[in-house]
Amino acid sequence: MSTHNPGIDPLLGLRAPQDPACDVFLTGTVFLDIVFTGLDSAPVRGTESWARGMGSSPGGVANMATALARLGLHTSLAAAFGDDHYGEYCWDALEQGEGIDLSMSHTVPGWHSPVTVSMAYEGERTMVSHGHEAPAPATAPLPGRTFPYCPPRARAAVASLTPGRSEPWVAAAAREGAMIFADVGWDETGRWDLDALPDLGHCLAFLPNAEEAMRYTRTDCPRAAAHALAERVPLAVVTLGAEGAYAVDGATGAAAEVPAIEVEALDPTGAGDVFVAGFVTGTLAGWPMADRLAFAGLTAALSVQEFGGSLSAPGWTEVAAWWQRVRTCAGQDPAALERYAFLEDLLPAADRAWPLRRAVPTIGFGSEGRTPTG
Repeated sequence: MSTHNPGIDPLLGLRAPQDPACDVFLTGTVFLDIVFTGLDSAPVRGTESWARGMGSSPGGVANMATALARLGLHTSLAAAFGDDHYGEYCWDALEQGEGIDLSMSHTVPGWHSPVTVSMAYEGERTMVSHGHEAPAPATAPLPGRTFPYCPPRARAAVASLTPGRSEPWVAAAAREGAMIFADVGWDETGRWDLDALPDLGHCLAFLPNAEEAMRYTRTDCPRAAAHALAERVPLAVVTLGAEGAYAVDGATGAAAEVPAIEVEALDPTGAGDVFVAGFVTGTLAGWPMADRLAFAGLTAALSVQEFGGSLSAPGWTEVAAWWQRVRTCAGQDPAALERYAFLEDLLPAADRAWPLRRAVPTIGFGSEGRTPTG
């Protein structure tokens, strides 16, 4: 299991013998991420830039899977892996390093792993990716379509919606009782039509960012967009960047808003995935809406203080160290501390001082070799 999850089960006390073994199911493309850090500026054409640090880890959908697993949720991932060294490394890092169930995944002979090179500088990142779509498994029931069609029984599933495309597994998971949480990417068609997201009808929660939410609802205010989206889904959550997040319960119309935690952002890669993972965790645990937003925002804030995608996903150790730190700092706003007081009964005693320096997997070292990006 991941060293970021010291035996913390956020669903302890809620589990019953008849419950599914899987807490969260997700599927997508796993990339090998190679992250260059410590660049003073963007690379200049015709020159060579030297980075002061480098790390590598599974990326793509692995960012979300890792974030969920590090928060103590039993996570199942369905993905294709190349039979090259990169694919073997990603499989081992996820299964052995993070404790993620890969029984729904498969290795594709002769297919090379997708790769992303990310360069982080000035609080932003530039990425270059390469890869080819994985061929469908020989057992796929529909020609030309990818797995999975029979996802495992799970408490929840996370889907990434694509305009004009429906994924049969989403409906299958919903029929089996899974709560479906969905995000969405930039609409390359420019239509921004909610009716072009057929799987939205299966979703419990929809979590776009402010720009996406406003474009889909034709509004000029992200909070108004959230209320408009709540007419289509039971729960609309709009992330507001540096302002935090805003959520609306579609059944009651009740809204909640939590401001963001001010941090020095080094690399925003994967922060959205971490936010969703935190929100899923709080929802499955039955927390009040505002607590879910606060926890999701906290985990995202912790992630942007580190480089990389899955490299930066925090676990309970990081959350506990942060909570211990802020409670002992002079001059804290009592109202802000009260906002996170719900953590008190959840967290283990912090045994590491803040700020933490996290160990990360890097290709070139064995399973016991973990080196920092620095």
